[in-house]
Amino acid sequence: MEIATVVKANGGCEADRRRLRRLKCSVKDYDWGKIGSDSLVYRVYAANSDYQIDSTRPYAELWMGTHESGPSYLADADGSNGMTLRSWITENPKSLGNRVLEKWGCDLPFLFKVLSVARPLSIQAHPDKNLAKKMHKAHPNLYKDDNHKPEMALAYTQFEALCGFIPLQELKSVIRAIPEIEELVGSEEANQVFCISEHDEEKVKSAVRTIFTLLMSAGPDTTKQIVFKLKRRLHMESQERHLTDKERLVLKLEKQYPDDIGVISAFFFNYVKLNPGEALYLGANEPHAYLFGECIEVMATSDNVVRAGLTSKPLDIQTLCSMLSYKLGFPEILKGSRIRPYITRYLPPFEEFEVDLCDLPCGASTVFPSVPGPSLLLVLLGEGRVSTDASADEISMGDVLFVPADTEIQLKSSFDLKLYRAGVNNRFLYSP
Repeated sequence: MEIATVVKANGGCEADRRRLRRLKCSVKDYDWGKIGSDSLVYRVYAANSDYQIDSTRPYAELWMGTHESGPSYLADADGSNGMTLRSWITENPKSLGNRVLEKWGCDLPFLFKVLSVARPLSIQAHPDKNLAKKMHKAHPNLYKDDNHKPEMALAYTQFEALCGFIPLQELKSVIRAIPEIEELVGSEEANQVFCISEHDEEKVKSAVRTIFTLLMSAGPDTTKQIVFKLKRRLHMESQERHLTDKERLVLKLEKQYPDDIGVISAFFFNYVKLNPGEALYLGANEPHAYLFGECIEVMATSDNVVRAGLTSKPLDIQTLCSMLSYKLGFPEILKGSRIRPYITRYLPPFEEFEVDLCDLPCGASTVFPSVPGPSLLLVLLGEGRVSTDASADEISMGDVLFVPADTEIQLKSSFDLKLYRAGVNNRFLYSP
């Protein structure tokens, strides 16, 4: 049902421009997604879509935004899909606000997603803008756009990921404890890390780059042999001691991706476990792999991924190893800041996006103040009413709404309401 319009006698056109637009969104059935109703993506998509849903398929990602690989559509009055959101924005550029329009043109600078992860995604990284332009020009069929892809994952359930390289002291401990690494890369190269100080950042990066590149470049026969040795040793040692969390994870990865170099490379990465309401952000050229759980994700509008393990998709190990920043240390975990009653903001260091989480108890009210940039609203739980000076309607789980710039939103819940707002980063919108 189209959101009801309230047109004021002295400002009909302006009020119509600020009317909320209900969206129908795209879904991805990647094989790492959760199956049918076990998937949050499935449940949201089933509520958002008018199509017959196949409950036997994996449902991995719901895309909300303007990227051509998974566009959102305006819902017509009869509930059918109309024009794409990007086409509508092109016809209504003022809906973005002046600053966003000047910086990014007639497009949303962010892509909003829901992810349901049943088994690990690939070990991957996203290129910076310069590399993305080169990759898109050289291989447009593999790299669909020329944009960078910083991103943030906000845990909806317990959420696990590999992210960034472990600190130097931990890396030294890993090389001592995992003889298979030295066997794979050579003792001289592996022992480099014991001769450097964490204060010499360039030498640290150079040593890690050398070791990691040698590891990832191992041939399939060598990899198969070393992974088998690692698995056999850990199974034997598990009879005499408790394996570490990382060791247990590696054995789990080996079952899912046997003979994959990603099994051993997992030792190089931080093993991050997010609680619901915690967020992890990633800049360009940072290695990562989501492992399990469900999250809300937001990123710059791009679909560029360079993969190097834990996947059946095409690999580009040479590009990944050459592009990584090789920054060591545990990633920052965002817990959000309360900006007003019931609303928590997650503000990463990227211009393109931020996320607000609204947990509104039954019968309560709150307001999202107007901002000079566009937003997307996603309802994941409950029911309520959303109002602006131009429109008002009931909302429930699965609803996705486009909010034009300079639009204040009033919310009132009729049942406990959980709602997410993705928008342009406030630091960009209000910077001098």
